[in-house]
Amino acid sequence: MHLRTRPATTLALLATLGAVLAALASNALAAQPDGLRALDGEWIFVEDRTKGHTLEQLGPPMASKFLLRIEEGAVILNGHGSGHRDVRIALDGSITEVTEPKTVSRYRGSWKDGTFEYKVEFVRAADNAPDGSIHWIRRSFRMTPDGLLVRVTYEPSSGTEAVGLYRHAQDIPLPAPAKAAIGDLAWLAGAWVGTRSSESSIEERWSPPLGGAMLAVSRTVNTRGKMGLFEYLRIVERDGGLVYIAQPGGAKATEFVLTELSPKRAVFDNPRHDYPRRIVYELSAEGHLSATIGQLKGGTPNRFEFKREGS
Repeated sequence: MHLRTRPATTLALLATLGAVLAALASNALAAQPDGLRALDGEWIFVEDRTKGHTLEQLGPPMASKFLLRIEEGAVILNGHGSGHRDVRIALDGSITEVTEPKTVSRYRGSWKDGTFEYKVEFVRAADNAPDGSIHWIRRSFRMTPDGLLVRVTYEPSSGTEAVGLYRHAQDIPLPAPAKAAIGDLAWLAGAWVGTRSSESSIEERWSPPLGGAMLAVSRTVNTRGKMGLFEYLRIVERDGGLVYIAQPGGAKATEFVLTELSPKRAVFDNPRHDYPRRIVYELSAEGHLSATIGQLKGGTPNRFEFKREGS
């Protein structure tokens, strides 16, 4: 009898413990000031609001996507840099140190007048601190009617404060789709080869339009003959338009909606994606294919040039 009831008792205790932990987390979040609670969640870059930036300079002041989690007395930041690690920034001014092979980063945060702000100082080894390197970065986060406004300043100073607007994905409007059928992209079919850099080649192989879809695989190979990247691609008909579906490395699919179409040019957008947000295919008069990925507006897009295999 005891052997039969013990697993059930254990499961009940675990369920109760889980409920208690969830309630404690919820209470800790609710105990924070209203303005601070509003910062919780994943944020996606929407618009560069830096004064004086040219079209080519437009871009996010920090990562295109980052996550803030609000805990009692602290903000957990993830996605602010290449490491994509969690950094717990206390709001009482105490220092959080993150140690890396050649750098120690020291974070100090605060919450005041509706703004979360932190400063991170970089301590480098003497032989790893060239002139002109950044000694510290200050970032502030404040909710506005338009979304989360992020301000970034650096030392040594460039004289410009970078400013960007971020929103939750569900608060970013989706684009109006263009009317099209899969046959409108017949010019994209074929095997296309090009160069990704001086050290690698890239190819995309698109099937002819059939059954409401075109399928493709992309592959990047270095000069030593080793594959570095691959991607599964689809363009499918949906609701009277076309959707571009990308799976880099076979990962979870990301969708881009066709928003512009001309006889030899197709533009696919997803403003809720961190990067890229726009993918453009264009066929030149000479029969060469270009593929461009980048932001919806401005910045410096990445452009890849292809020729038909064998041409």
